Amino acid sequence: MAKIIDSAAYDELVASGKPFVIDFWAEWCGPCRSLTPIIEELAEEYEGKVVIGKCDVDQNNDLAMKFAVRNIPLVVFIKAGGEMNDKLVGASSKDAIKAKIDALL
Repeated sequence: MAKIIDSAAYDELVASGKPFVIDFWAEWCGPCRSLTPIIEELAEEYEGKVVIGKCDVDQNNDLAMKFAVRNIPLVVFIKAGGEMNDKLVGASSKDAIKAKIDALL
């Protein structure tokens, strides 16, 4: 299951020294809802290798501002140590997201 990411969880992920993925979304966003099952599947597939989580932009404005989220869904790929490696804007395919995750490993 995808981890719920807020500011505290983000800080823990950066401190962990492992790569992670954040799906920025909102409940009212149709494309975001269509991406949710893909994110959940990938969270299970990559469990133990990469943390994959979701951040509701309406509830976590600070993180949305940190990553300059202007359009959602936005999936960001973050290297160990907290540096953003890549991002995908809009509803993306599972294969496209997997390719970006594999590039983190």
